[in-house]
Amino acid sequence: MSSNTQLLHNALDQGQGILRLAPNWVPRSFCIPGRRIKLHPDDYYALGGERGGIDERWFSSTTPAENGPLTGEHEGLSQVVFEDQQVTLREAVSELKDQLIGERLWKEHESWPMYSKFFDNKGPLPHHIHHRDHHAALTGQKGKPEAHFFPPQVNNYPADIQVTYFGFAPGVTKEEVRECLVNFTKGDNKITNLSQAYRLEVGTGWDIPPGILHAPGTLCTYEPQRASDVYAMYQSVAGTAVVPEELLWKDTPKDRIGDIDWLMEVIDWELNVDPNFRQNHHMYPKPVRPVEEMEAEGYRENWICYRSEAYSAKELTVLPGQTVTIKDGGAYGMIMMQGHGTMGVWDIETPALIRYGQLTHDEYFVSERAAREGVTITNPSKSDPIVMLKHFGPKNPDLKL
Repeated sequence: MSSNTQLLHNALDQGQGILRLAPNWVPRSFCIPGRRIKLHPDDYYALGGERGGIDERWFSSTTPAENGPLTGEHEGLSQVVFEDQQVTLREAVSELKDQLIGERLWKEHESWPMYSKFFDNKGPLPHHIHHRDHHAALTGQKGKPEAHFFPPQVNNYPADIQVTYFGFAPGVTKEEVRECLVNFTKGDNKITNLSQAYRLEVGTGWDIPPGILHAPGTLCTYEPQRASDVYAMYQSVAGTAVVPEELLWKDTPKDRIGDIDWLMEVIDWELNVDPNFRQNHHMYPKPVRPVEEMEAEGYRENWICYRSEAYSAKELTVLPGQTVTIKDGGAYGMIMMQGHGTMGVWDIETPALIRYGQLTHDEYFVSERAAREGVTITNPSKSDPIVMLKHFGPKNPDLKL
């Protein structure tokens, strides 16, 4: 039992099963911020130039960021806000257990096994890969599937590149890929010459299992994913940015560093050369119920990430002037995208601008019990809908398409 046990129980009781979370900003030294995640213009480099710009905000995270030796103590970890105190969501899950995330998830994982984020980059990210479970386990980590969704509220400006490269084009050989990896330190290894680019469409998304190389475009992206920060960069120059060689070997076992065969083993070759890649991985929103029925009750809700068992996500819209009670089968985190109102005992609002370190009322974590009993949301506006994104843990019992 920690010194924060009573505080966390009080927070859960006060919120009637809903915890308020603080904004969780994460810098990346290899990225230039796209400036669409509502952080104040003066604060994108609040941690100093050496740390890089802040181009990510993590949601419902119990996963530390892996940002090298300068990483902050709680970097990447969401904080529960109670009165004038903060405690990590990681500690809250550890203390509250099934009271917070439900009996099924606690028994299977003894943790909250996913998080989501905004990824907001001005330039292209290098062609990179997230390891599968058996490779990640060799460095004490878990494999990382992820999904991308492009919310319209943060994408009036598309930044530099409106395509994402996935996998490899038909006919590409392993020998060609291996040569690119051998040439990583010799300048631009041109690995995306072997890939295929797909134009990004606001309001849709992509499913990206581990083992698939991808060079994300620059739409501001909502990314539900497994609770892991495992990755390796396979592209040596992305746009005008040179990628350090250390990122090629990130999360490689010490005895395999320098071994190109290891890098090739991490690639799931069949998934990367799938001739039906778009059909198998692109995601259009899918209504959770008939649209007419939902609108008659004052809301619309769509599945937006639904191809992975490791997580799922919904977009909920509460129509102007409506009060609705929404039930879900499992715990979830949420982030406000548009509008204002109330959710249970909490005020909810969508800030226009956030200072680094400022608290907000736009992010919460809903316990399984509260989700099952139903969360009542009121939209007092006569014109503006409430829009929120909701991220769920593995094997969502409601996900039946």
